[in-house]
Amino acid sequence: MGSGVSHQAPRRIFYYYRKNGRKCKNNIDFASKINILKDMEKKICTEDHNRIIRDICAWYRENKRDLPWRQSRDPYRVWVSEIMLQQTRVEAVIPYYRRFLEALPEVKALAECPEEKLLKLWEGLGYYSRVRNMQKAAREVMENHGGRIPLEREALLMLSGIGSYTAGAIASIAGGEAVPAVDGNVLRVYSRLFADERDVRKEKTKKAVTEELTLAMKAFFSGTDDLPGEFNQGLMDLGAGVCLPNGQPLCEACPCRLYCRAHEDGCETSLPVRAPQKARRIEDRTVLLITDTDKVAIRKRPATGLLAGLYEFPNYPGNLTDEESLAIVEARGLVPLHIQRIENAKHIFSHIEWHMQAYEVRIASFDREGREKPEAEDWILAGRQEIQARYAIPSAFGVYAEHVRLMRGPFGDSAGQTDGEAVVSTGNKALTGVSDE
Repeated sequence: MGSGVSHQAPRRIFYYYRKNGRKCKNNIDFASKINILKDMEKKICTEDHNRIIRDICAWYRENKRDLPWRQSRDPYRVWVSEIMLQQTRVEAVIPYYRRFLEALPEVKALAECPEEKLLKLWEGLGYYSRVRNMQKAAREVMENHGGRIPLEREALLMLSGIGSYTAGAIASIAGGEAVPAVDGNVLRVYSRLFADERDVRKEKTKKAVTEELTLAMKAFFSGTDDLPGEFNQGLMDLGAGVCLPNGQPLCEACPCRLYCRAHEDGCETSLPVRAPQKARRIEDRTVLLITDTDKVAIRKRPATGLLAGLYEFPNYPGNLTDEESLAIVEARGLVPLHIQRIENAKHIFSHIEWHMQAYEVRIASFDREGREKPEAEDWILAGRQEIQARYAIPSAFGVYAEHVRLMRGPFGDSAGQTDGEAVVSTGNKALTGVSDE
């Protein structure tokens, strides 16, 4: 890739001829020039990729982060870490990773784990479909692969919930296969290195970058002792700590700064290109925190759809008044003693936003005959310690779990911190919402 001019000049000439070729398609001289320039372009791209791979591998060996899943190339540990790290920051994942492996140290244990225990182990990380798919894949490994996780990308892609990125990560790190693991971090780094203006939100861009990196990696690693997993993890670390999103990248710390085209052109902060996303749908909801001196009312969500199978505080569409909220409680044969409006909160999912208001309703006791009425059958009246030990409350309700003194996560944290985090100011208190599905 070089420091600039000698490599970029023929590349720009090539783009010019490619753009204007139809005007001169019958010109033999033009066609010969195109072929020459294509050969030059192929040579330049090969040199570009070789230098990038070599420099990032060397940089990674000197600067890699000390993370618990990097202490082994065991495919199960790589798999667990990569699934947890999707949409979740490294610092938040570490305690969950350790707790998860302590409870489920091998793929057989994951395959056999009861669902409620599995969801409780995942509580606070969000995106619960991830861990459900992990368990489904673990059962497929037990049934179809003799309990051994395959190490080849194509075989990994056949397992439930494993896409191109995760398959590439496991195959390269645990199996040494020369395949890329392309996610948002990698697309950002790649677009800046090449001043690539393709829209990274489009699947065809991710597919094209994956194909380009696959060819480059297979060519490079066929003649070297370097490990493909080092390059992929180096790209991950570079994107996480140097080639930063939403701000000024730390170009002086980048091993590729001397030949990064975006840095040379001064357009680092304008890349990658992302088309605007469709606005999320907003839903207003009213959450009821119904308590006596010891117990709290929760209920299980439906088996399919948003937050499927998890537990929640009773909540209802719209902004209910205190009278409407009390009527719901009384219809279940309970005697409310006090109702208090508490802070609003907002939770952002990928496609909708919940704007929540909430009431705390103190009742006389859950141990009344009236609570056996049919209207109350969907409610579970459980003690705080029982909820903390057994029932998974999603991050959408994390701030309200805190309000009734329910601790969540491996160390009593209210929620796992993710890239989808939103902080909502409500009077004197800031409440945090985190994407769950």
